[in-house]
Amino acid sequence: MGKVEDYRDYIQSLLSEYASYKSLSDDIEAQTIFDTDRDHYQLVDVGWHDNHRVYGCVLHLDIKDGKIWIQHDGTEIGIAERLVELGVPKQDIVLAFQAPYKRQYTGFAVS
Repeated sequence: MGKVEDYRDYIQSLLSEYASYKSLSDDIEAQTIFDTDRDHYQLVDVGWHDNHRVYGCVLHLDIKDGKIWIQHDGTEIGIAERLVELGVPKQDIVLAFQAPYKRQYTGFAVS
């Protein structure tokens, strides 16, 4: 299996794991969205908490040019560290939510 195929599996596995966690309300559903043709992956919360609508992106990752771009990370743990634990080198992970001029100080890829 190639590197990008491994990255797809890691991302889908982690997002599915996060989606299995219990939410604040039984009326909130965690949905995984996998666009494997274009390599876009998201975890979104959809539903209601009391009388308030809940809709929001928890995680958004893309694979571009053989690297994993973390576009949004709304988790407390940080999915970048989880990817490193799975064996993804830091130079293949871009913290895209960081400003480009700050990425050089993160220990991860710049682009």
